[in-house]
Amino acid sequence: MDPVCALERLGGVATTERLLRLTTPARLRAAWLAGVVVRLRRGIYALPGAERAIAAAARLGGIVSHLSAAQLHGWEVAFSPTCPWVSVPRNREVRERRGSLVFWADLDDERGPVTSPLRTVLDCGRRLAPGPALAVADSALRHRAVDRDELEVAAAGVRGKGAAKVRWIAAHADGRAFNPFESVHPDLVDVRRRLVLEADSWEFHTGREAHDRDCRRYDELVLSGWTVLRFTWRQVMYDPDWVLACLRSLA
Repeated sequence: MDPVCALERLGGVATTERLLRLTTPARLRAAWLAGVVVRLRRGIYALPGAERAIAAAARLGGIVSHLSAAQLHGWEVAFSPTCPWVSVPRNREVRERRGSLVFWADLDDERGPVTSPLRTVLDCGRRLAPGPALAVADSALRHRAVDRDELEVAAAGVRGKGAAKVRWIAAHADGRAFNPFESVHPDLVDVRRRLVLEADSWEFHTGREAHDRDCRRYDELVLSGWTVLRFTWRQVMYDPDWVLACLRSLA
């Protein structure tokens, strides 16, 4: 697979190990030399937007935040931001915002060029839809960038718009999710209808043993009278209307 497509599939930032499940070392090196992917640090590659976020934050007098911060922390996200997300102090006048998504916030406790891991999870919880926000929280826990207890305590102290959603995300975040796709679209079972919805992330179905195991599981379900619908990452993310139509046809 092309390294750019692989990074898009993995949320815009990925370790070398995860990338090489989808592409080859030669392709990855060629993409890096061509500038279509960037190396944030040893063993971490990203789409060029991650570096642009740092430059945009410096230009605006703010810090990288929200989804852009999640990527710079090296976390997998459900979708890559189309422009840098930047937070600036509440009293800062920003004359030129084109090319960036700007938020005004209290930044007194932030010291670096990027919001802290905990602040990043809380910010995403406020601003993103529940699915993508949960993917960020899951990834933060998976990478041990935040602790579950500190996340729940911090979420309990959030006030104002989005506070209830932040607390819901803190309560449901699970670092065991393999990837952001599983966070947003977990496998579902309807026992009454004997229906199984399988969300397949191609990254984790390339090995022979995994493929054999999945085929056996699906066949046994069908032979037992279950209906199994399998949807890919691309179908769920980019063609949700078709996925919904498939489900409604079974109602």
